[in-house]
Amino acid sequence: MMGRMNRAFIGATVLALMLFLVPVAYAVDDVPVLRDRVAAGTLPPVDQRLPATPLQIDFKRYGLELGRYGGTINMLMAKSKDTRQMTVYGYARLVGYAPDGYAMEPDILESIDVHEGRVFTFRLRQGHKWSDGQPFTAEDFRYWWEDVANDQKLSPAGPPSVMKVDGEPPVFEVLDERTVRYAWALPNPDFLPRLAGASPLYLYRPAHYLKQFHAKFAEPEKLAAKVKSTNRRNWASLHNKKDNLYRNDNPALPVLQPWVVVTKAPAERFVFTRNPFFHRVDPMGRQLPYADQVVLQLANSKLISAKTGTGESDLQARYLRFDDYTFLKQGEDRFPYDTRLWRTAKGAHLALYPNLNANDPVWRKLLRDVRTRRALSLAINRHEINQVIYFGLAYEGNNTVLPSSPLFRPEYRDSWTQFDRAQANRLLDEIGLTKRDSRGVRLMPDGRPMEIVVETAGESTEQTDVLQLIHDGWMDIGIKLFTRPSQRTVFRSRIFAGDTLMSIWFGVENGLATPDSSPSEFAPTSQSQLQWPKWGQFLETSGRSGLKIDMPVPKQLMTLYVKWRRSRNSAEREDVWRQMLAIHADQVYSLGLISGVLQPVVVSETLHNVPKTGIYNWDPGAHFGIYRPDTFWFSEQPKKSAALPGGKPARATN
Repeated sequence: MMGRMNRAFIGATVLALMLFLVPVAYAVDDVPVLRDRVAAGTLPPVDQRLPATPLQIDFKRYGLELGRYGGTINMLMAKSKDTRQMTVYGYARLVGYAPDGYAMEPDILESIDVHEGRVFTFRLRQGHKWSDGQPFTAEDFRYWWEDVANDQKLSPAGPPSVMKVDGEPPVFEVLDERTVRYAWALPNPDFLPRLAGASPLYLYRPAHYLKQFHAKFAEPEKLAAKVKSTNRRNWASLHNKKDNLYRNDNPALPVLQPWVVVTKAPAERFVFTRNPFFHRVDPMGRQLPYADQVVLQLANSKLISAKTGTGESDLQARYLRFDDYTFLKQGEDRFPYDTRLWRTAKGAHLALYPNLNANDPVWRKLLRDVRTRRALSLAINRHEINQVIYFGLAYEGNNTVLPSSPLFRPEYRDSWTQFDRAQANRLLDEIGLTKRDSRGVRLMPDGRPMEIVVETAGESTEQTDVLQLIHDGWMDIGIKLFTRPSQRTVFRSRIFAGDTLMSIWFGVENGLATPDSSPSEFAPTSQSQLQWPKWGQFLETSGRSGLKIDMPVPKQLMTLYVKWRRSRNSAEREDVWRQMLAIHADQVYSLGLISGVLQPVVVSETLHNVPKTGIYNWDPGAHFGIYRPDTFWFSEQPKKSAALPGGKPARATN
């Protein structure tokens, strides 16, 4: 099943994907918490809040139980900006991945028609409304495309790169109030996966709300007053501040998610209440979500595992690590929760990234020499890391696709990963790095010792624990390893600027790729790729910043990526994938360490429909998102109750 994740439905010549729904017989009783508002006339009844054809979740297909309304899902977060996780978990998307099989299917959209992988026609649900009750229509798509993405003041760089094929944007058309079309001359296979992502591309905006901040629509005097009162630089700055469907930092911004933020930052406790106009229903026609609220309580990240272990969270995975598992299991005897282990799906749980765009010219030349990268990889004892840190439960090898991927081959995982210090020393000698100082550290061509500072985001001890194990192996080949922790923003900024020689971070996001998954992570396509950020920035900014690729093999990877984008069938795309994976395994652009690490997921015993086993992945997966948290529901009593006075646990007798 996992190997089918991210299997998009862009096929041969014409491929239509539609969700046919007969009109749903709405439940007579409305959501209990909303009844008073309906009775008072401040909220329409449920049959006027839902679309004519809501998305009816197939509970049997997903192994779900019919639930009951009510309750608050409590979770712990460490930062105010973690409110964006509710967009991830809520996972309402134009098109999204299904919990079973990971096929793509309409969600917010009623239907999608795809022609030749280049013409995409979207049909909206009749009567679908934003969270404030205003209609969701084609005008919201037109507004984003014409008045946001193509407005020079709001989007100086123009539309996102995924909206361009060979530099050309699509022809956008509004066919009617419920239908829009995007047409390119060539296929755009990245388009739908970006819409389904954990941090999705939003093709729409609540135009009725945002027009008051746009110079094209607002009265100049009123807009100027709003700019002044909010201390923004200009109207574009104000509009961008108000317009962020992902961050959940503007409670006034209408959304299409299952829960709506009602707390404005700064705060220590963020409350999300149910969206009365959410478009999904259960098999009985009852509007989802089941839970009335989600509350994110902020806490020190170092205390979240301890607080989770004392029952303070109903659903927790973020800020928990595998080494918390034993402690969390012990807490089950006193507090009513279960600790589950889900498999992660990144190409590597941790990987080292030599910065091929480093500013230091001597180090840059060495890191660009494949023999240096191979030697560093050969001097890492991955088996030791697995046994000491992960109890032997992880996979050892390169930063590549996982065994569950249909693209997997053992050589992709194993190339240059055997622990062989002798061969590593020979490679470095071959480069000419034969001189050493009194410590045994090799000297670079300019006489400096080969001291590599590996920078971390400083968010946990896991990375530094792993680097400590790598230290001795590298010292045996004459390379001294130092670590430098910093805040994540500083960490990224230093890498992007070329000030960092090497960093440690997660591997490629989608370790379960199929031929139809985008191989963009294996080519210099984004500044966020830590091994070649300036090359990625060059592509993302259409050459306005960053550096043009000046190495032959990375150029070849970009050529292959473009070929994949232009391919019209899965066989051609698989051939491209094979070439790119083989190049990466041989060239060691990142040094994968281990993958498939198990993620603790703590679930209250009163919370139902959370899978016992699952995949915990960012994209595709959206962590909890693909498992439809709007279907999670609370029973009245847990199977285990909290500890009685004196510490003796009380258990239910049923």
